[in-house]
Amino acid sequence: MSTPSPAPSPGPGPGLEDASAPVSQDVIEIERALTRIVYLTGRVRQHDRLMAMAGVSLDRAAVALLRQIADSEPMRPGELAARLAVEASHVTRQVQQLQKGGYVTRVPDPDDRRAQRIELTPAGQEAIDRIRMAGCRGMELALANWSPEELRQLSTLFHRMVDDFLHTEVRLEDEDASSRPA
Repeated sequence: MSTPSPAPSPGPGPGLEDASAPVSQDVIEIERALTRIVYLTGRVRQHDRLMAMAGVSLDRAAVALLRQIADSEPMRPGELAARLAVEASHVTRQVQQLQKGGYVTRVPDPDDRRAQRIELTPAGQEAIDRIRMAGCRGMELALANWSPEELRQLSTLFHRMVDDFLHTEVRLEDEDASSRPA
């Protein structure tokens, strides 16, 4: 492993670092690997293969929404949009399509009866379970030579990284909001 370079100094914009400041070689390699993973898993052909293995016909945006709903309690469309970092109108359209397909339903919000939350139907839960199992089968093939300890470490580090990315995203959004003129 290489020795990390000094941390960059704050640069021109809120939450942004000086683009010319040195970056650790480890961070560069992590960024490269993640870029490759995102490319490989985000390809249309890969998505189509996953849907065929799962026996489900949903687009990538619908799958992302179903995964988010499955991983949480029922939530309002605005909360879903925030978690997925997309516009609320995007979620509204997706929810309408998923509702027509029988994958989600709207339920009253117990905290505010005027509002509604989105939850999976049994068909939606079955679809997401099948998609996840198909994805896990492919991952098991790719990671077949990894030890159980290596898999645990990778899982732990990935979850930590996602949490850190989310925390940074919230901090940057807060800084952006505070730097805007009133």
